[in-house]
Amino acid sequence: MSEIPAKATESEDPSDGARTRGAGERAHDPQASDDTQASHTTSRGPRASQDTQDSQAVAGDAPDTQEPPAPRAPGFAADEPRPGDPVWQSSPPGSIYDYIKVASFSIGPDGLVDQWSLRAEQLFGIPARRAVGMDPIEAFIDPDLREQGQRKMAEILDGREWTGVVPFRAPDDEDGRRGQDGLAEVYVMPTRTEEGEKAAVCIVVDVRALRRMETDLAASQSIFGQSPFGFLLIDPDLRVRRVNHRFASLFGGTPDDHRGRGVHDYLPRPEADRVAATLRRVLDSGDSITDMHVTGFLPGSDERRHWSVNLYRVHSGSGRPIGIAWLGIDITARRAAAREAAAARRNLALLNEAGARIGNSLDLETTARELLDVVVPGFCDLATVDLYQGLLAGDETPPGLADGSAELRRVAFSSAVSDAPFVGGGVPVAVGAVHHYPFNSPCADALRTARPQHVPGEEGGLVQSTLAVPMVAHDTVVGLAQFARTKGSEPFGDRDRDLAVELAARAAVCIDNARLYRREHERALILQRSLLPPGDPVASGLDIACRYLPGNSSADRPSEVGGDWFDVIELPGHRTALVVGDVMGRGLRAAVAMGELRSAVRTLALLDLEPAEVLSALDEIARGLGAPGGVQQATRAARRPREADLSEVYLATCVYAVYDSVTRRCTFANAGHLPPVLVEPGEAALMLDVPPGMPLGVGGEPFEEVEVELPEGALLALYTDGLVESRDHPLDEGLQAFVGALTDPTRPLEDVCDHVLNTLDSHHGEDDIALLMARVQGLPAESVGDWTLPREPRSVGRAREYARGQLLSWDLEPLVDTTELLVSELVTNALRYGEGEIRLRLLLDRTLVCEVWDSGLVQPRRRRARDTDEGGRGLQLVGLLSAAWGSRRTPRGKTVWFELPLPDGENGLADPAEALLSLF
Repeated sequence: MSEIPAKATESEDPSDGARTRGAGERAHDPQASDDTQASHTTSRGPRASQDTQDSQAVAGDAPDTQEPPAPRAPGFAADEPRPGDPVWQSSPPGSIYDYIKVASFSIGPDGLVDQWSLRAEQLFGIPARRAVGMDPIEAFIDPDLREQGQRKMAEILDGREWTGVVPFRAPDDEDGRRGQDGLAEVYVMPTRTEEGEKAAVCIVVDVRALRRMETDLAASQSIFGQSPFGFLLIDPDLRVRRVNHRFASLFGGTPDDHRGRGVHDYLPRPEADRVAATLRRVLDSGDSITDMHVTGFLPGSDERRHWSVNLYRVHSGSGRPIGIAWLGIDITARRAAAREAAAARRNLALLNEAGARIGNSLDLETTARELLDVVVPGFCDLATVDLYQGLLAGDETPPGLADGSAELRRVAFSSAVSDAPFVGGGVPVAVGAVHHYPFNSPCADALRTARPQHVPGEEGGLVQSTLAVPMVAHDTVVGLAQFARTKGSEPFGDRDRDLAVELAARAAVCIDNARLYRREHERALILQRSLLPPGDPVASGLDIACRYLPGNSSADRPSEVGGDWFDVIELPGHRTALVVGDVMGRGLRAAVAMGELRSAVRTLALLDLEPAEVLSALDEIARGLGAPGGVQQATRAARRPREADLSEVYLATCVYAVYDSVTRRCTFANAGHLPPVLVEPGEAALMLDVPPGMPLGVGGEPFEEVEVELPEGALLALYTDGLVESRDHPLDEGLQAFVGALTDPTRPLEDVCDHVLNTLDSHHGEDDIALLMARVQGLPAESVGDWTLPREPRSVGRAREYARGQLLSWDLEPLVDTTELLVSELVTNALRYGEGEIRLRLLLDRTLVCEVWDSGLVQPRRRRARDTDEGGRGLQLVGLLSAAWGSRRTPRGKTVWFELPLPDGENGLADPAEALLSLF
């Protein structure tokens, strides 16, 4: 029997029989050998011969051995034996016996079944206890063939071998169910018992399993030989075991030439690494992968190819993973078609976006930027817009249209890859620069012919190609749009060129409309800039609402505007200046004067002057507006009234108020304006008795101040005469109506403003209307830290301790170090240069403000210390670390302050270490 090769296996399937011990174990453990034999066979007598063990080895039921596997030869897989080498394994072998279940049994000298293996139980469906002792001819052979079977059995027991295909039907089971029919290939080998009697060993193979293998083999051959898709089998080492002819035809050579290769032999490294990781995941987890896109190149071709790959793990007949199946489909054409469809959809979406976003503003530069916001980066990587300088200047017909070389101004530029304008042939052009294109350049040709031109990129440059598209509106070229794509991007096609023309045409129409609007708008531009009120003013301790209504076309002089204005100015120490004024007269002259006065008010307010001082300075400025030599000339002219030109006199009324959110006190000064109105909670509205001074521009009279403490929740209203005075109603009647309209100050301020404007018969259009309303919301007591320090050196340390403790109670730990440093600098200056007691105050609102008060009148002056100076850097440090700092006079001395943004504010804190280093 030794001439028959076989593998000793240990089946994973419980139906394949119980596992047997290794031959080495039985050699040293006779009892284990007996137990193992008893577990595999059932015998009618104590028969255990070497022939029987050989028959079990042939049937695949042979015991395992403990010998290590032979070393692999180069070029063979991990589970692939070298030719001629026997392989004995204790693990599932993955051999042919996994697919065809070979069974064995033995026949005794009496012609009856002597031994019945577990594989025989599986094949015939009869347990050993029934099969042992049966006549196999009577039990399994059709009655018509039994006579011939008996003759063959006699010949076999006489010592002849026999092989053939025999139909069989298993006997009915004990419950009377019909046994299964089958077709078996039988190999009968004569043998002898220990007593020397003739017997036989039968090896049986189910022919149906062979037929299934034949069918599977045919299907496999069709895949590998006839499939139009690429198919690979990859072993557990991620090496190619087998490829089909389709794959070999694409990647060259014969199918055998690809054996042993890896994915890195076919794909670029990054892609190969990704695919290898996926293969390993499929092999480890058993999860299939469908429609995985793989990109690579075919040998000898630079064209990028795309494949859709399906991966699944392949198992042996025993269920052991033996590799991965790879099915790849070339989807390059499909991807190209999908890109074309996606490009068409993208272009349509781009046109829809252009229609929604371009032309929302009647401004040339804004419209050009809107075009670039649409095309970059959705359509191109870089883009510019050039408009004819003549059109921007208001000319109807720009010069130079005949040859396309007229001056243009670059009004917009956008880039997804660089902040610098790309080179369009020559020196780069910055936004806002005026330039022109040479006569023979593609851009000049596009302007001259009103047709798009393709401009190739420069050698070694960033740009791959550029489309120069003229912007045509109403048969007039207004400018040039350039769309560029960088190297590595998809080049421009015909569809892209048509899309660029459409986008440029839409933008050109909007730009032409903006040009026409600008021409009409420039006449009133200076007036509107002066009359525009601040939007949504914010103040500490005040809730602000305002309205500004310029005169409209219902007036007798619709082209003229008035000089009303208002302003809200933030001051140091969480104080706020409220301003309302009105320049007498109408038209451009009054509007210009109003703009100058409002700018002067903001400048004087930042100097932190008292309200009366602000109005006095404004009076000097107003008197200088009508004199060619300014204030000094106006002062000399005032001494000679007869020489004054009354047509050049500028008069204005104004109320200037400063509100302190800590004390809720408001200081008023009035220059001939209408009195403010105050509404306290639960009280009727009343007009404050603020002494009206002379209007600005008259001069010669001082202004008085009135300080009023405003209760929490009180409403303060400042306004101009256009709200309360008209041709049909006298001023007193309008004032009473305004006071009566303020009946419910607890309503939201915006609603209060609307109610006032809707209630009063203001005859809007006759004059401008300015209304400023503020509700008092004082700074809470817990947001204020106030300490008095004695005039001694220890006060510096105490000031730091007070500041640290207060900031920690406010959860402002990030500001502690900076605040301590700056507080010590200000307190030290007060000790060194000030007088009297020192007062330290911390205020918390939208920012943190620190104030140091003393009785000295000398204002601190910041100077730059030299490298050799030991001091003089304190105020420099304050200026570096704070958001703002300054000083102001008080009735009893001065206040030096600095301001820090809160940690969650928009402005970050300066690093103290860097600030200190920057001083040296």
